Amino acid sequence: MTPARGTRSGATVGTAFVAGLALTGTLLTGCTSEPDPTPSPPPRDSGVPASGLRLVAFDSCASALSGLRSATKAYVGPYGLAGGGWGRPEFQATDGGAERAAGADAPAARDNAGASGAGSGYSGTNTHEAGVDEPDLVKTDGRRIVTVSQGTLRVVDPASRRLTGSLKLDSGPDVGWAETNLLLHGDRALVLAREFRSPMPGTSRRDRPGVPPIDEQAIVGPRLILVDLAGAPKIVGDYRTDGALVDARQVGPTARVVVRSGPRLDFPMYKGAGPADEKKSLAANRKIVDQAPIDAWLPRYETSTGGQTSTGRVGCDRLSRPAVYSGTSLVTVLSFDLGAATLGDGDPVTVAADGDTVYSNGSRLYLANDQRWRVLPGLTAGDRAPDPKDEQTDIYQFDTAGPGRPRYVTAATVPGWLVNQYALSEWDGHLRVATTTGRTWGQNPKSSSAVYVLRADGQTLTETGRVTGLGKGERIYSVRFAEGTGYVVTFRQTDPLYTVDLRDPGKPKVTGELKITGYSSYLHPIGGGRLIGVGQEANRQGRTEGSQVSLFDVSDLTKPTRIAQHHVRYGHSEAEFDPHAFLYWPATNTLVVPLTTYEPAGIDGRGTSGSGALVLRVGDGGFTEAGLVEHAEARTNESSGMIRRSLMVDGVLWTVSDGAIKATDLGTLNTLGVIRI
Repeated sequence: MTPARGTRSGATVGTAFVAGLALTGTLLTGCTSEPDPTPSPPPRDSGVPASGLRLVAFDSCASALSGLRSATKAYVGPYGLAGGGWGRPEFQATDGGAERAAGADAPAARDNAGASGAGSGYSGTNTHEAGVDEPDLVKTDGRRIVTVSQGTLRVVDPASRRLTGSLKLDSGPDVGWAETNLLLHGDRALVLAREFRSPMPGTSRRDRPGVPPIDEQAIVGPRLILVDLAGAPKIVGDYRTDGALVDARQVGPTARVVVRSGPRLDFPMYKGAGPADEKKSLAANRKIVDQAPIDAWLPRYETSTGGQTSTGRVGCDRLSRPAVYSGTSLVTVLSFDLGAATLGDGDPVTVAADGDTVYSNGSRLYLANDQRWRVLPGLTAGDRAPDPKDEQTDIYQFDTAGPGRPRYVTAATVPGWLVNQYALSEWDGHLRVATTTGRTWGQNPKSSSAVYVLRADGQTLTETGRVTGLGKGERIYSVRFAEGTGYVVTFRQTDPLYTVDLRDPGKPKVTGELKITGYSSYLHPIGGGRLIGVGQEANRQGRTEGSQVSLFDVSDLTKPTRIAQHHVRYGHSEAEFDPHAFLYWPATNTLVVPLTTYEPAGIDGRGTSGSGALVLRVGDGGFTEAGLVEHAEARTNESSGMIRRSLMVDGVLWTVSDGAIKATDLGTLNTLGVIRI
């Protein structure tokens, strides 16, 4: 089953891990008595917390079980734990459609070239922070190109432009149907598969609801596969765990993998027709929670190496909690050394909380989670604004400076929601956070956005300053922090690009504002006072009209201007929501993004479509279109030929689709070679 999204009480939280979950200061005692039979959700606080808060370990497994049972019962309803707190009658949606108020959580991006010469070097994955790698469907170290799709890993030699290795990762459907990405270190690749698979036969027991014996439940969750690339690719390690893959980050050989899981409880299908039946079902579901063992919550894992398989679960000594929490979600940080012979058990650290967004600058890793499910349309009466106490994001800070298990440091809570990981950035000892608050739907939205500055001194996260009131009636579409400057794009009908001066953390201030039609959903600084934006053009009513790439002059932060725009009518680019699809090669000032077009039917009743990789030259005065790289030769009944990624290796542009890997001369855009996959 898919674990329910956690519904935490977003209270003030904080921590310290000591000796495995090492604690400093006063230890808060875990609940040891039997939980109240009809609990109510714990109170919620809003705002940035004061210093001195703790995330604490449970006293024992018995204490953990009692606390998790009590917390989970507060969020169970007659329909189970569907959507976390949505199981509670008062949180049942009434009108269906729901909007994520701040957009999809997109992975990050940054130019990460291996060298600066026009004819040499290679482009790494477009990541948020230099030196902190992120999973993607293709990787290169200049010596080889490694990609994974449809359950098969492939290795290409860019010098000879030929396929040198291929490895089917699973003989069954598990990996082939999963969303799959890679991390690369030396001669090792770590494949991260989300695993869209069903439980083993016999584990779905609707005729006998409750908690099936743990050993009869299949592990349903992400699969991590360690592949040796030194010769013919071969699997040297396999790791499975309960839950859903959130994200991962890599510094050197150390990979941090974040997984969110929910309790493995099997509630009976609700068949009632009125209040009396709901009350009866609610009582039965709470009884199931009361009878569940601790193993129903603690994530399990299975690791295989050299034909030997071992199993285990996160120990109670690795589990910690904020002062208030729900039992519907646990977030676990796993650590793996990609240079080791095996994957091991991941050395897990688990928090009784949720995790939606991952940001890391290398020495620190941040997990952020929000209460957005509470205020979706249908959960808020009529068209009124949500309760501010429900609009907040909890931020957990981990120390990841060393290669071992991350050490939990502290936490903070800020009002509002993040758009993605780019809404977080640490610089010069301060964490900057951009959020949107207020109702963004309906005829008269009451939303606005803000930037908060928190001092990150290695012990606490304490607010030093804030800028509020950005984009009233709108929401954030993109954020980018570049040292002491912040760029924030909000949108509803027009696109204000705000420039924010953050050099004085105690007095952040908006310095400039540019209003144009459309919006940028990804921002990329390229130096020289220039900023590239990728998004959608729109008319004055806010209706989108196709992909646009903008070039902004931000050399004067008080007067940002757009000096160029490239608009493709009916176009869409994956780079709009996944910056890993964005490539900027500074050696030749070349920009490459995937592009698809869907033009509606004309008089003849026929519509047209196309796809490729758009190549633009970026100059001081604007863009020059070099052309469109296409994978027409890869279009078959099994492959769309839609280009998803592009990369540079020794002056050659490589593009990757589900049907081919293609080498193109960057200067002429002539084809140099095609490898069908």
